Amino acid sequence: MDKTNGFKIQEEERQGWISIAMVWTGSVICVPALMIGGMLGAGLPLVECLLAVLTGYGMICVLMCFIGMLACDTGLPTAVAASKALGESGAKYIISLILAISCIGWFGIQAAVCGESFSSMFGDITGIDIPVWISSIAWGIIMLLTACFRFSGLKWLNKIAVPLLGIVLLYALVDTLASGGVDILKSYEPSAPMTFVSAVSATVGSFVLAAAISGDYCRFAKSRKDVIKSSAAGVVPAGLVILMTGAVLAVCTGSYDISVVLASSGLPVVGLIALILATWTTNVSNAYSGGLALSVLLGQDEKKSQVTTAIAGVIGTLLAAAGILNSIQGFLSLLSAIVPALIGTMIADYWIMGKGKADGEQGRSGVYAPGLISFVLGAFVACVTGGTFASIPALAFLNVPLFIGPINGIVVAMVIYVLLGSVMMKGERKSCVESE
Repeated sequence: MDKTNGFKIQEEERQGWISIAMVWTGSVICVPALMIGGMLGAGLPLVECLLAVLTGYGMICVLMCFIGMLACDTGLPTAVAASKALGESGAKYIISLILAISCIGWFGIQAAVCGESFSSMFGDITGIDIPVWISSIAWGIIMLLTACFRFSGLKWLNKIAVPLLGIVLLYALVDTLASGGVDILKSYEPSAPMTFVSAVSATVGSFVLAAAISGDYCRFAKSRKDVIKSSAAGVVPAGLVILMTGAVLAVCTGSYDISVVLASSGLPVVGLIALILATWTTNVSNAYSGGLALSVLLGQDEKKSQVTTAIAGVIGTLLAAAGILNSIQGFLSLLSAIVPALIGTMIADYWIMGKGKADGEQGRSGVYAPGLISFVLGAFVACVTGGTFASIPALAFLNVPLFIGPINGIVVAMVIYVLLGSVMMKGERKSCVESE
């Protein structure tokens, strides 16, 4: 029996592209994205900042389309579809573990950020002091319950949260510009200049994990065209708006913290709502994808994904409540740098070696050497050229900044996989001929 059948999407489960686009929009709109936008605004003139965001999210969108169309063709999530490129054991024990830890860890970080900000702002508004650990647990549980409804939960949450959050951010932007922000923008000079390539790299790095797990959502698409439409409409416009909003607000107010910005505009309650919604829509996706990856790792099928999603969310929430997440953000950043190489390996396997055909698409048993080697080398190159090792004293000598780290890793993984895969295929053909 094919082990992938437990995760394969059936035709009646397919969704329209707008529903998938709304999920992507909710994932893009988050507090870290506003902060990255603020960082870009501090380093580049706004026109160059705009071009950097368009370039970065354009790259992400292309990668999402390739992985998403693969998932649409096969009906499989990323952690399962990877078994063709890395072998069933490679995908199960290596890729699933990395994706699970990444998603669970970021769920915990987002829950901790939400809990800390909620406690602080609620105390300012009402005078009631709520311990951060209690707030983190409460919001972690609320986010987790939404994630356990699988894709339908994500769809309905984003249909409500995204428009409301957009209105809140629009108010903040208009209020800031009307309060003297326009004059500030006219005379603005970047306070911490950065290169255009560095800005694009920061943009790509902030959302490249989503490109890797795009298969978890795009497998619900009805066609390849729907994958492209949902990715382009859900990611690029939202990314452009949220990062540029962050850039403008940071320039005009001098703060990257959206809750602080909204509170200073005289609407602390609105600021609190914006913070919660931004964290909620992103964190539900973290729990959902973490649960899928954990389900593959534990050898379960998707019928048990609600259980593994709950496990993923509970672990992340407990980490948030324990207050230890600040110490592991560096580790999670390392994982985020490693994951893009998986994209290159899967694209090379399906689109170059496999000609983009899902016919007879079966996972290879064991560990497939070309896939594992290309993934490891691609991840190493991404870390070396992307500045990942710069913050690790013992490995700082390996820091060689060059172009865009995640993109470098993807390209290297693709090239190595094609070369090794071609050698492997020639060897297999030769063995077949000799056996005949």
